[in-house]
Amino acid sequence: MFAEIAIPLNVHQTFTYRLPESFAASAKPGCRVLVPFSKQLLTGYIVEIYERLEETGQDAEGYEIKDVEELFDTEPLVTPELLDLTKWIADYYYAPWGEAIKMCLPAGINAEAETIVSITGEGRAALASSAAKRSQSSVKMQALAFVAEEGMITASALTKHFNKARAAAVIRELERAGYVTITRQMQSAQVKPKRQQAVKLIERAPIEGSKPLSEQQEKVIKVLFDSSEPIAFAQLAELASVSASVIRTLEKRGYVEVFTREVRRDPLAHLKHDNGDGTGLTLTSQQQSALDRISEKLNGGEYAAFLLHGVTGSGKTEVYMRAMRAALSQGKTALMLVPEISLTPMFARRLRAHFGDAVAILHSSLSDGERLDEWNRIRQGEARVCIGARSAIFAPLEKIGLIVIDEEHEASYKQEESPRYHGRDTAIMRANRANAVVILGSATPSMESFHNAHTDKYHYLKLDERFGGRALANVEVTDMRVVFTRHGKQQVFSDEMKAAIKENYERNEQTLVLLNRRGYSSFTLCRSCGHTARCLNCDVTLTYHKSESRLVCHYCNYQERVPRSCPECEGPFIYYLGEGTEQIESLLKEMYPKMRISRLDRDTTRRRGAFEKLLNEFAGGEIDLMVGTQMIAKGHDFHNVTLVCVVSVDAGLGMPDFRSAERTFQLLTQVAGRAGRGEKAGRVIIQSYHTEHYALDYAREQNYQKFYEYEINFRRNMRYPPFVALINVIVKHADFAKAAGIAADLTRLIKAADGEKVLRVLGPAPAPMARLKGEHRLQVLIKTRYRRQAREALDAAMLEIKEAGGDLRMITIEVDPVSLM
Repeated sequence: MFAEIAIPLNVHQTFTYRLPESFAASAKPGCRVLVPFSKQLLTGYIVEIYERLEETGQDAEGYEIKDVEELFDTEPLVTPELLDLTKWIADYYYAPWGEAIKMCLPAGINAEAETIVSITGEGRAALASSAAKRSQSSVKMQALAFVAEEGMITASALTKHFNKARAAAVIRELERAGYVTITRQMQSAQVKPKRQQAVKLIERAPIEGSKPLSEQQEKVIKVLFDSSEPIAFAQLAELASVSASVIRTLEKRGYVEVFTREVRRDPLAHLKHDNGDGTGLTLTSQQQSALDRISEKLNGGEYAAFLLHGVTGSGKTEVYMRAMRAALSQGKTALMLVPEISLTPMFARRLRAHFGDAVAILHSSLSDGERLDEWNRIRQGEARVCIGARSAIFAPLEKIGLIVIDEEHEASYKQEESPRYHGRDTAIMRANRANAVVILGSATPSMESFHNAHTDKYHYLKLDERFGGRALANVEVTDMRVVFTRHGKQQVFSDEMKAAIKENYERNEQTLVLLNRRGYSSFTLCRSCGHTARCLNCDVTLTYHKSESRLVCHYCNYQERVPRSCPECEGPFIYYLGEGTEQIESLLKEMYPKMRISRLDRDTTRRRGAFEKLLNEFAGGEIDLMVGTQMIAKGHDFHNVTLVCVVSVDAGLGMPDFRSAERTFQLLTQVAGRAGRGEKAGRVIIQSYHTEHYALDYAREQNYQKFYEYEINFRRNMRYPPFVALINVIVKHADFAKAAGIAADLTRLIKAADGEKVLRVLGPAPAPMARLKGEHRLQVLIKTRYRRQAREALDAAMLEIKEAGGDLRMITIEVDPVSLM
């Protein structure tokens, strides 16, 4: 028998291996196997089983068919549904199938092969020779000395002394010289179920003449008797205030049993659960109408996609919860996706209130152990509701009935590294293949989703009133050109904004201040020569972080110390220009010393739990004003926030991307929706030097329909999505000439393969971010209404480049990009 194996590497094909007889009966698609690949052993995934080699479509002549080394699973870890979904991702997004399958499994579950380097007799002799002693300083002999100390050493241990590439090269040299031998052995999976010792009471009749129990032993018995469940060993010792020896003595005397059990690592254990499940709330007529239409499709057991377009505060979440309850009542499961990991605790708290312990959470910020335990609960059917960020779309739910995608317009649903899938669109495809219902919710839908709703691809549901009849916040736009004229110089805050913040504080109401740029200053400038500190690897200026006294690249994390003088002219006058959230926080603390002010951005939320802690403090009234990036604009419900201040959105409007106006409108509308969600009216102040821009005009009115009508005409005229499909091809290399040559060849070959002339191929041209992480980047953009022809032309071009000896690793293909940067 033979197995087709997908390898989790950047390869766009599967590979055929022979299945030994000992594995043939148990091997199934979705199982993990260990296979030799090139000069290493890798974990791969079975995607197909064949009785004969002829069934694979391969000619046995000229091919060496290798054997599968190990079968890890007797039952598939990847379900047929997820295998099918990942195959679609591989085909649609031009992604390696093995990488897509790997995303279905929790990190750390795969066993890995470790390279073991052992010294030979020739190696010891070489070390002892006089010639070797004279060359002890050579890297080769240093490495051999490290191996000799232990007799054998892992390749990963050698990388602690040399970088990875150097260590690999040195090992190859030593092996060729006969000084070492190379073997590979399997390391067990990094993550395993957590186990703990527990104690339970044994029911037994008292033995006549037995020694009476001591006072401490009686305390242990009483604690166990009062508990209906076994108690963890350490916890029992603490509750009874006894030492471990007391419990062990009771075990020897037959009063208690000490045993080992698996313990669930619950990532939601620390959350304070909401009181009540919300079922007592009376839905508005619009909410009820939306729920009825969703329930109708759920009852029919057929695929349906709904766009739930509800203004901020209109109660979309309550519709989600009721729809999930309806799905569960039919014996189905439900999945909810949120755009940011930071939003999962808030929604998980509400889901737990509704569905109790049937809720699991999946996202990349969980520890490997927590993720494994949650994944297992879902796979075993213990959890029937799952919430998570983008990668939760691969949750192993069976009988999936409903998928909810909250804030469906968010760009964070698009993965920026391979496989470059879109979580929203993948969710729609999963629902389609499972005959499930999918709800796309947003106050500011993406242009594509709103267009699909108006061309009847999606069912359109609208909630245009805030829950409880609350009014939308009043939005004002302040022209910073007028402020500049008034003061004769540039101002960070207008007089209107400063006065509003002060008045809000005096009324004991809370304020949010948004600036979508972290750090203290966005660039440095020497007054004498004009020098600006730039990243050595990327085509960007370095951002000044005052708290760390560092200049940092936000793309590759390159860092420099803050210079005391200009590195070019040694001038002493270095200016820090362009505000970031760190500077805004500092300025506000100077202006309002009595106010409790905090900052919410990526820098302040690096530690686990920091985001949730800040939000809880703000919700509890311990913080008067919160400064933040777009993280403060999404999904939060603070009833005492009555003022939202937007320091500037001009940088976003000036981005060289066709979606810049859409993103700006969405951000402004979303952050405006944080104000006035309680009983008090809300106010929003937006500062800009481009007040005439249509995105600001319609954001001030909070009128999505007018913005859509304006923007859709621009998209239609310029042939941008949703009227065409885009494929963005980036060619990158440290050598500009090599990148330019491949980009030119690729463009020529794509045009030549477009026999029907239905593609518009733009470029090659330098990408907006022309250099990133040490590589030059050229861009080729394909526009078309015919996806199949575009894919065929691209496939043909890539094949020719490969056959000509070109390195396909230089080429990154992104289908349906959300950013052209």
